[in-house]
Amino acid sequence: MEIYKKSQILSSLSNEQKLSHQSKHLLLELYRCDREKLNDESFLRCILNRAAKLANATILNLISNKFEPHGVTAIALLAESHISIHTWPESNYSAVDIFTCGKNMMPELASQYLIESLMAKEHSLRVIERNPPSAVSKQIRTVV
Repeated sequence: MEIYKKSQILSSLSNEQKLSHQSKHLLLELYRCDREKLNDESFLRCILNRAAKLANATILNLISNKFEPHGVTAIALLAESHISIHTWPESNYSAVDIFTCGKNMMPELASQYLIESLMAKEHSLRVIERNPPSAVSKQIRTVV
């Protein structure tokens, strides 16, 4: 396995590729959701699939696991990153990550769809823009 330095990778990108890089990471917390839906693995796989399509993402793989006595984790591996959901039906709660890369992505549509599909009465959404060093000025600092 060959290891590349960040500078080697960045120098291999064209200016257009550097400028078109746009990544968003949505952190979604869903409260007071429908308990039965949160514990239905098949349903959760279906809505992750639909959410990815709404975001204009390409699904590479979708895996899930149902826990006993309750709870499900499902992850959609995307060509553009991932969408994951972790549920706690006993608390009517779910945590969702939607991470997309690319200028044609619409993760907000996926987020709204998941809120509605799980019938969340309350939610919290945080959006983090992720950028490579080439897209960020001298604001980069090392945290030790």
